[in-house]
Amino acid sequence: MSRFKAADRRIWLLIAVMALLALLFVPFSQHALGVEYDYTLQTVALGGVLLGILSGVVGCFAVLRQQSLIGDALSHAALPGVGVAFLLAGRDAGALLIGAGVAAWLGVAFINALTATTRIKSDSAMGIVLAAWFGAGIALLTFIQSSPDASQAGLSRFIFGQAAAIVRADVVLIAQVGAVVLGVIALFWKEFKLIAFDAPFADALGLRANLVGALLATITVVTVVLGLQLAGVVLMVGLLVAPGIAARQWTHKLNQMVILAAVFGAFGGGVGAVLSAVQANLPTGPMIIVVLSLLVFISMSLAPGRGLIWAYLRRRRDHQRFAYMREHDIDVRP
Repeated sequence: MSRFKAADRRIWLLIAVMALLALLFVPFSQHALGVEYDYTLQTVALGGVLLGILSGVVGCFAVLRQQSLIGDALSHAALPGVGVAFLLAGRDAGALLIGAGVAAWLGVAFINALTATTRIKSDSAMGIVLAAWFGAGIALLTFIQSSPDASQAGLSRFIFGQAAAIVRADVVLIAQVGAVVLGVIALFWKEFKLIAFDAPFADALGLRANLVGALLATITVVTVVLGLQLAGVVLMVGLLVAPGIAARQWTHKLNQMVILAAVFGAFGGGVGAVLSAVQANLPTGPMIIVVLSLLVFISMSLAPGRGLIWAYLRRRRDHQRFAYMREHDIDVRP
């Protein structure tokens, strides 16, 4: 029992350290890096923090279900929806996001249909959807951009993201939709938890795992679509799964993992956005992914019990112990 209490204290200490680092980073970036927190940076950083929290929470379930590729597949699958929505409604931001969401959800349906009716595994189905939908999207956007209509300018931001184009209304939208998504997760927490660890057992209990999985896929689609403008289809997978992977190294409890992933996502989104302001034309999305990747590397190296450094030290200690026993002819058999 004391060991579990110590692990709980370690998690909350880590959260406190991350919060302290985030607070100290603001004056450090102002004085050491010369960052000016103008309206644009404040908006982008706030959007990065909110999206990082949402992506971290939702991504935990993708990581636990061994579906880390789902974010990549859905973000790429959203691209043809952007093209079709532009042809039908022009550059209306709401229409473009709806088109992206519909295309991504159709990608989910196609993945589920392939895995249910064929012997194709889920990772292969995701790869098929990723390549097919993304190829169709690139072809469609190329066709649109070859037209003389100037209103198509800027559609390429959905590929690599364009955080500088985010305005306060986008941040409000992320906050509102994110609150709904988090509310759905809280409402169906037990169901999501069950299918994340043992979907066949959920079916045996009478829980319709397919419907719960479809709901989880839907909120994943919503999260991916919200992050397209910030990270783009190429990097959205990192924003979705990196916080969950980092958090998984520190704990065995889902509730702690979700909280840690939200903290890591917020830290990566905010710090990455600020670092992109250090130099002109430094892209925000890639900087956020760089910060999150660094958190993953640190977690995989230093996390107690799972960290590579601790594993190396344990192997070295065991090797020295067995060498000592062999040298002194100590019998370790029962």
